[in-house]
Amino acid sequence: MQKKVAFHTLGCRLNLSETGSIADQFVQNGYKVVTFGEDADVTFLNTCTVTDGADSTCRNLIRKASKYSPEGKVVVAGCYAQMEADKIKQIQGVDLILGTNEKYKVFDYLKEEDQLEIKIDNTNEFWGAATTKADSHTRAFLKIQDGCNYICSFCIIPFARGRSRTISIEDAVTQTKKLVDDGYKEIILTGVNVGEYERTSGEKLSDLVKQIVEVDGLKRLRLSSVEPNTITRDLLEVLKASGKYQDHFHIPLQSGCDRVLKSMRRKYDTKFYKGIIDMVLEYFPNASFGADIIAGYPGETREEFLETYEFVKNLPITHFHVFPYSKRKNTTAAKMDGHIQADEKKKRVKALIALGEQKQVQFAKDLVGKSGNVLFEKSKDGYFEGYTSHYIKVKLQTDENLSNHVVEVSFDRVEGDKLVASRVLEK
Repeated sequence: MQKKVAFHTLGCRLNLSETGSIADQFVQNGYKVVTFGEDADVTFLNTCTVTDGADSTCRNLIRKASKYSPEGKVVVAGCYAQMEADKIKQIQGVDLILGTNEKYKVFDYLKEEDQLEIKIDNTNEFWGAATTKADSHTRAFLKIQDGCNYICSFCIIPFARGRSRTISIEDAVTQTKKLVDDGYKEIILTGVNVGEYERTSGEKLSDLVKQIVEVDGLKRLRLSSVEPNTITRDLLEVLKASGKYQDHFHIPLQSGCDRVLKSMRRKYDTKFYKGIIDMVLEYFPNASFGADIIAGYPGETREEFLETYEFVKNLPITHFHVFPYSKRKNTTAAKMDGHIQADEKKKRVKALIALGEQKQVQFAKDLVGKSGNVLFEKSKDGYFEGYTSHYIKVKLQTDENLSNHVVEVSFDRVEGDKLVASRVLEK
């Protein structure tokens, strides 16, 4: 009987790309990929540790995996495994714990013994990763960078993933061609800090993009999160000239207060950040923006929080990724005075999320009456759903199978946080 494997991925797009490559390994070894929650011979959890909430979710998923597949093996891998292996081994049902690098070697360790194994390695080898056919994603994630050389006061990722390292341009182009051959029309270039590509590799990120967009069959390109201090005119010119880049930029902010940014050890202030937004709009005047924001950083006063609130309110940011500050082991901020009470952090998070939702809906309303291309992904309740170039969700009622098709549509109205569209008929 064919063995089965189930996956669950937490955290960033980088994790999604890595799960895709690991899933492919299982397929090549004769496994069938099933949905998480089904009985499986192996359940592979690719974890995140960016917040306390992520840690808690990981622990709950481990327990669920053991319940869903009582006779199967549970593999816990990734960032949470790297940082908290001792805690994980106390949870009943775990068979194998693999760190951020060791997870790619899962078949070296997936043995029949019942004894719990822990494999944590701090090497800085670059492991390539990309979405594969074993995945169920319509858009492909291609990992071009891993790790981070920044030591922000609040962040545990450099400890979990190590120093910055990259793929070569040649290998990135090869991976892109394979993804396009596999039928993917949109690729998202991802990493922990993709803007550090040149400093790490010696090759320009703009040159990598320039060669990738020349691959025949690639229709759409996106970058995942890009630090504001790494966005250059050279990069924007290449993205604009490609004709394939989708006009949405995710530019981490973390705080709209200069004192807090300095304490966080970020590499910019609010004036610089706003200048980057303005520069992007020179090349992509219709762009939408996403930003990570931390609420309740140690010592953040109510007035400083309101500075952040007003700052993001007045910028064209429409996709808010808001997190309550979370104390992370071994980070500078964890040792600071002035930690904010949980209830106050929740209030600040709630206020920012509400503002973000309001701004995103208004952005969607401003698109009504216009048209654009949408890559449709999945069917739900008689509608096909996908995203505009601005990363606004769209639904279109149709009997056609539009999965993985780029279709020109007219944006007719807004329902909730989605645009309802009708198809633009070809002339």
